[in-house]
Order: sequence, then C-alpha cells, then structure tokens
Amino acid sequence: MNYLRSLLTGFIILLSVHGFSQPLIYVNHIAYDTKGPKRAVIRLDQVATAAIKFSLINLNTQKADFSGNLKNSGSISEWFPDKYYYTADFSTFTKTGNYKVRINNSGQSYDSEEFKIGKDALANATLGSIIHYYYKQRANTPEELAGDEKMLLYGSNKTVDIRGGWADASGDISKYFSHLAYANFMSPQQIPMVAWAMANAYESIPAKLNELGIKDSLANEGLWGADYMMRSLSTENYFYMTVFSYFKPDITARRIVGLDANSVTTDRYQCAFREGGGMGIAALARISGWKKNGTFTSAQYLDAAKRAYAHLTVNNLKYADDGKENIMDDYCALMAATELWIATDSNYYGNEARKRASNLVKRMSPHGYFIADDKDRPFWHAADAGLPVIALSRYLSKEKEPSQRSAALSVIKKVLDYNLSITTKVNNPFGYARQTFKHDGKIKEGFFIPHENETGWWWQGENARLASLATAAIVGGRLVYPSDKGWGVKPELARFAEQQLSWVLGENPYNVCFMYGFGKNNVPYMKALFGHGSQKGGISNGVTGKKENGDGSGIDYKIEDEGNEWRWTEQWIPHAGWFLQALTAITEAPSKQHDVKTMK
Repeated sequence: MNYLRSLLTGFIILLSVHGFSQPLIYVNHIAYDTKGPKRAVIRLDQVATAAIKFSLINLNTQKADFSGNLKNSGSISEWFPDKYYYTADFSTFTKTGNYKVRINNSGQSYDSEEFKIGKDALANATLGSIIHYYYKQRANTPEELAGDEKMLLYGSNKTVDIRGGWADASGDISKYFSHLAYANFMSPQQIPMVAWAMANAYESIPAKLNELGIKDSLANEGLWGADYMMRSLSTENYFYMTVFSYFKPDITARRIVGLDANSVTTDRYQCAFREGGGMGIAALARISGWKKNGTFTSAQYLDAAKRAYAHLTVNNLKYADDGKENIMDDYCALMAATELWIATDSNYYGNEARKRASNLVKRMSPHGYFIADDKDRPFWHAADAGLPVIALSRYLSKEKEPSQRSAALSVIKKVLDYNLSITTKVNNPFGYARQTFKHDGKIKEGFFIPHENETGWWWQGENARLASLATAAIVGGRLVYPSDKGWGVKPELARFAEQQLSWVLGENPYNVCFMYGFGKNNVPYMKALFGHGSQKGGISNGVTGKKENGDGSGIDYKIEDEGNEWRWTEQWIPHAGWFLQALTAITEAPSKQHDVKTMK
C-alpha cells in the first residue's frame, strides 16, 4: 500500500512540474486568517496575452464571493524557466467560509485545492494536532524507558537515567539537544527549543489554548520536556547532548554521545551554549515561572538553569568544537541569560544578557545580515534563521534602558529589511525567503542553503527556517514596524510571513502540504523504531536546491532517492516547533506599545 501511495504521489508531482498544458493553481491547503494576507500562485505554460480573472468560489453556494485580475509575477529562471507565474491576491476578503480559487483560461475552468478562511483559522485547525504530534513523539515506550533509565556514556561504564524527551524525527528515534556540533556553524536547536516554544505558546496565547481545550495538554508536554532536560543535566552541570540509537532495534545499543560527520560517535557529549545548552537553560528558566511541577519541581527547574548557566560561563569554549564562540553562542546565551533575568530579576543576568545582545549588534554587517564568525562568513541557518531576532525580541521584553533598546531595535529593523530586500530582489512569485551565504570562498545569494558546507554531507529541506523567519517577521516587526491592522505589522512583513507558512502548507511548486494529515499530497508515511513514525501535525523537511548543485541552486523534491529521500520527506521536531512559534505570533494580540520613537 505504501508503495502504491508513493507511486501515486510521485505521479502527481511529475504532473505538477513537467509537461502540463493546463494552468496549475497553488494555495495554502488548510486555512487563511481573515486578518492576514491571502494569495494564490498560478502557473501557465505561456505568457497570458489578455487579462485573466480569478474568482473565490464559496463551496457551500458554489458561487463567486470575490473576484479580481491575476497579476503577472514573471518566471523563475533558476527553477522552471519555461513556466510563467501569476498571483491572485484576495487579502481584502474577510468572509468566513470554505473556498477554492477558480480561473477561466481559453474557455476552461480550473480550480485550486479547497481551504478555509476564518479568524485564527490556521491555529484552530492545527494547534491541537501539533501538540498531539509531540505527545506521540515521546520516548515513552516500555523499551525506551527501560533502556534510557540506565544509559551508558560513550567510552565509559557510567550510566545515567535519561528517560523522557522526544524522538527526533519520523525516521530517527534518537534524542538530541542539538546535532552537527562538529560543524560549528550549523547546530540546530532541537529538544530545548521545542520546550521553549511550548512555554512561549502557553504564556502568550492562553485564551486561544483554553478555547481549543488544549492548554493543559500543552503544559503537560512542556513539563515533559523540562523533566527530560533535568535528567540530561550531569552532576558536573553540563547537559548531555545526544542519546543515539545507532539506528538499531537493540535498545542496549543506545549511548550518550557526541557526533561527528556520518554518525561517528565520540565522548564529546557536553553541550556548549550553541549546542543546546543555552536553549536548555532558557526553557528550564521560563517553565520554572509557571510554578508547576512535573516529575521535578519548579524550584528545581530554576536551580538547574542557574547551575548550568554558571558552568557554561566558565566552560563554553572547552565544549565548542573549534574552541571559539560564534553567533550561535551569542543568541543562545542571550536566550539563557534573558530567561534567567526574567525569572530572577537579578542584575547579574541582566548584565549578561546585555553583553550577548551587544555581541549580536556588533555582528551586524552593512548589508543587513549577521556575520557568523570573526571574519566574513554570513549567518545562514537551515532551521533557526529567525532565532537571533526572537532572542533580541525576548530580551527587549525585559530591557528598559533606552540606549540598549535602541541598539537592539536597530538591528532587528536591519535584519527584517534585509529579509524583505533579498527575497524580492529577483522574480519570486512564491515569496520563498532567500539568503546570503559563503560558498567556494565567495559570498553568494540564493533560495536554498548550499549543499557543500561545513558538515561535509548534511543538507535538507528548510521548513523550520521558513517558519522561524515568519515568526521573526511578526514578533520583530511588531517592535519596529507596528501597525494597527492585520497581524500588527506593516503589510510587507505580514505578506512575507504568510508566504513562508503557505509554502509549507501547499503553496509551493510541488503542490505538497508538508504538514502530515492535512491538505493534499502529503509525503509518504515513514516508519521508525519502537512504533514511532510519521504523525498527524508533524512537518516534513521540504524542498531543497537541486541535488547535484553544491551551491544549493535549482530546485528539488524527491520521495524516492535510494535511501536519501529523508532530505525531503522526513518529519523533524524543529519544523513543528517553529511552526508552533509562528502560530503563536500571529494569534497573539499585538501590544499597543511599540518602539518607533526609541529607534529614532
């Protein structure tokens, strides 16, 4: 059955990008928020010689509730040079209902997939499933609990109790604070970031969570993450980085390890700030403020965060693989110091946060992107590209000193301006967020991350990156480009955010909804050990640059690739974690206070 489904999905994908004479309409398959931007992308095989109208068809009445003209958006020479794209904008339409977009071309009618329009429609449809996805990702089967209770440290006879946490992906039941640490510039934030995202949602949108009847479920999931981080904290006060399964069904094969390229295991399992340590501290400190107890108490969460922070201020360089700090240490340590500052109101943590915020300010280039190292490497990231802005924004929720605020706000503004500028610099009808990177010794710009990078092998779809940038556009935008309309930011930023989320949900050239169990053309089911695997609400990696292109140029999406299809089809916990943050941002009521005067 899975094989037949894969063949059918592959056939649909082929039809959507090759040799198709009829127009194709790409939309968000799930829902559009009444307050937000709403667009569809239409692909034609020839340039339209006359105006083409589109209509918004109400599925209940089968009548058009809205109509307009398509706008020519040009071609994307790097992807499909012989195809021509148009956009249908219905952002001004706010009537609640179920709809599809219809166009008439050469005497024929063509329809999009169906979707909903409504207040908080996307959050209403998906929040519960995202929380349930993490519940199903819990490493809580009898086999996992038994094996993890006495986990061996790599190269040692010592065992520790490291039960709990979430399996990392639909094809990998290992547990990570972070991986790719050896590459120094590419470590994603995994379990700790997910826990922090849950804490952020719990505190930011309580009314919505209560309305949906999922607030307690979210709290329980956040506490599950906090308890795992407590068990991951060593007696020396560093976090263990990885519980690695070696992809074996034998539970006794699991070890606490550090990882080098191609899953080579080591005893360098201590987390630096950038390797999950900073976000682990941040999540524990923030959850401690709930005054709720899991297996451990809220007081123990806060005490652990303090001890871990004190340890890393002394030992971070020892744990960083190249012995140097970079931008990721700055934004992860900023999150840690900020959450401890908020939790304790201690001037010590306030000063620590200011140091890290100042470091980020100094890393801003004249172009608007951050410099990741102490030379000229641009900051780019396949999962956490929006995290520097989120860290600075969270810091500004506590910081009151005008000069400190002004510096941080100026950087947020420059980053958001850069994101808009580079994304609109070329024909880009889907609005996919572009980026600056260094490849083969040269500074380049492109849609996707370079496949030839510091890891030596790792690249994959970037749906977490897109959701992180959408989150940054809303959260940071409310500070520097506030609006009393829509999502509380200027229209350009709202459109940017919507385009990233809609790409994940089907408005992409492959017409694939990457959130499993929603929309149409989901990726094939992926099975993992101990009964884990693809889950409703989980999000797969997504689209990449062309497989053969080292600089990440071109475009690719494969559901079969001799075992490497995981680059596109595997669910991964950071994707849903960042999508949760984006939903939280667009659902949260914008603050009436902003900082335009401070910036001036």
